[in-house]
Formats: sequence, C-alpha cells, structure tokens
Amino acid sequence: PQATGRPAYHPAALLKIYLYGYLNRIPSSRRLEQETGRNLELMWLTGQLQPDHKTIARFRKDNGPAIRAVCRPFVGLCRKLNLFSQAVVAIDGSKFKAVNTRDKNFTPAKLAKRIAQVEASIAPYLSARDPADRQESELAQEKAGRLKDKIAAPKEQMRQFRELEQQVLAAPEQQISLTDPDARSMATRGIGTGIVGYNMQAAVDVQHPLIAAHEMTNSGSERGQLSGMAQQAQTAMGTPTLEALADRGYYQGEEILACERAGITPSGPKVLTSCAKAEGRFGPPAVGGVL
Repeated sequence: PQATGRPAYHPAALLKIYLYGYLNRIPSSRRLEQETGRNLELMWLTGQLQPDHKTIARFRKDNGPAIRAVCRPFVGLCRKLNLFSQAVVAIDGSKFKAVNTRDKNFTPAKLAKRIAQVEASIAPYLSARDPADRQESELAQEKAGRLKDKIAAPKEQMRQFRELEQQVLAAPEQQISLTDPDARSMATRGIGTGIVGYNMQAAVDVQHPLIAAHEMTNSGSERGQLSGMAQQAQTAMGTPTLEALADRGYYQGEEILACERAGITPSGPKVLTSCAKAEGRFGPPAVGGVL
C-alpha cells in the first residue's frame, strides 16, 4: 500500500454493496453510490461507508472470479437442503445494456453507412466552392475560405472512420466498441431496437426458482450456449442426469448431441430450417416438438 492517501476499503464492505445491489436489482454502480448515502439498510450494512462509483465498478470488474467463488457455497447449501431434487432446469438468456452507446459501436456495415453520410454532407460544400474559386473578388475568396473551414471537420471525421475501418476489419468478430471493448451489438425483439451490451445466460431450477448456474457472454445468439449452461447446472446441482428446458433459439444439432453425451436430456421446440415450406410443399408443423 501507498504511504500517502486514504486507506483502501475492505473487500468485505464492497462485497456487501455488490450483493445488496444484486438482491435489490440495482446493477448500476452510480445508483449504488447514491444508495450508500440515503438508504438506511445499506448504511447499516456498510457502517456508513460511501465508496465512489468508480471504486464499486472497479471492485466488480477486478474480482469477478472471487465473487463467483463466494456465491458458490450458496448453491452447495441448496444441495444440502435438497432443493435441487427434481434435476430439471430452464435455460434462457437476458440482454443487458452496456455503458456504450450505439454510436460508439462500429461494424463494417455501420462504418459504410456513416462514411456515406459524411460524404453526402461534404458534397454541397464542394459544389459551392467551385464557383467561388473561379471568381477573383475578395468576397468570393472570403466565401471560399469559409467553405474550406466547414469542409475541414467532416474530412477529419472521414479520416477517423477510415482508421476505424481498418481496426474493425482486423478484429476477430469485425466489431469494435470504443467505451466498453467487450460489449457487442445485439438484436432485440423490436425492429430497430438493438442494444450494445451483454447476453446473460442462466439455468434456473423449475421447482424452486433458484439460479443454479449463470454466465455472462457477449454473443447475441443463444445458439451454441445450451450444452455449456446445462453442464454447468449439472455440476452445480451434483446430479448425474439432468433435464434442460430451452426455447427454439437454442436448437442446434451439435449442442443436443453434447448434452446427450453428458447425460442431459434437452427439451424444447424444434426450429424449422427447411425452405420447402416457402415453396409450398407442406403445411405448417404441429405446435410443440422436442429437441
């Protein structure tokens, strides 16, 4: 520790704040900072300590594995109380916004659109400069100078977009988020309402709504998530066999095979992947189905 400055907060106090926010659905570190100064429950819990929101966020970012290790005994307690006796879990995902606006997230398609917008904004100024350059009067020269200054900012923006384009194409997923590098652009149910954030996967016991396993991912799709989450739940619940319920977004042949090899029975609707329906060769399938 440094010889000068304030003493560091004890990890136990910061963990109490984090767990309080988790139990009361307060994920924001800024909200938690406000609650430490006005919420009597939290003031009693922390001994009237008021950490800055950056301290709370840094603790959560730097101690992810340790926080998960603290939560693991709770799952063990549920096993001792025989709360996971049915060995049936429901798996689903929830999308959470990151601290990264959509304007700070770039893909090749987004960059192409932004570059086209900048080029369209420059075109009127360039067309207005040609007559001004051909005239020799002082007024025309002054007008040409003003037009040149107006073009400078869009040209600088264009240069920045060209540099970002190279970085995006070199990225593994061809996507870059400037504020939160790990966040990714994800589609939601509404048209044009995509977010930049994370996809939190959870396996919940169906008898007692207890989260047996969870994992935060930056993949916008549920495909490829089924077997991993089911095996995590199977390990946490300590059962040799497990039934996993999931929606049609998790349907993938490789994932189903991996579940069966691990002693897991996946159940859910089957996805219609054939194009024969569009060609009118058979009618709609029956409602339901099994993975």
